Amino acid sequence: MARYGLLIDSRKCTGCHACSIACSTYNELEPEVTYNRLEFVESGTYPNVKMDILPIQCMHCDDAPCVKVCSTQATFKQEEDGIVAFNPSKCTGCKACMAACPYDARALNEARLAEKCRWCPEMLTQGKQPACSSTCMNEVRLFGDLDDPDSEISKKMAQFTTTQLLPEAGTKPRIWYIK
Repeated sequence: MARYGLLIDSRKCTGCHACSIACSTYNELEPEVTYNRLEFVESGTYPNVKMDILPIQCMHCDDAPCVKVCSTQATFKQEEDGIVAFNPSKCTGCKACMAACPYDARALNEARLAEKCRWCPEMLTQGKQPACSSTCMNEVRLFGDLDDPDSEISKKMAQFTTTQLLPEAGTKPRIWYIK
């Protein structure tokens, strides 16, 4: 049984949006909807200003607040791999999950349901990377099994110092960023 995670090396990100476009295309999203966004963060003072690009999506948290607040279990944690999944047929559109997510990782679709990144389950069953990872020409995203010490993600995480977004939220996200 796999326990999936994502390692993001935002130092390599050029802001090309290939990940967002691949996600939108694969999931057949409306042009204004994305499960994958890039935040552009300025730091420093003139003349030493730096622009960091931070890819953000559903963090597939181990302690997901969106799962806790969903009264219909439309958002749930898959037992076999821990992915936070979404069943639109159970969703009432109450948006409680959107309010609960500290990462602002839900997007309203045309039916006004709060959908999210699913880590492309059809691709995973074929042994492939999610669309956002496989399309990145700079190899910013590395997806894999966190429980497999021989997986590429486990090896890379052992090599670098990593951080997670909003650790104070206590959600235990499954996405790490290389510092």
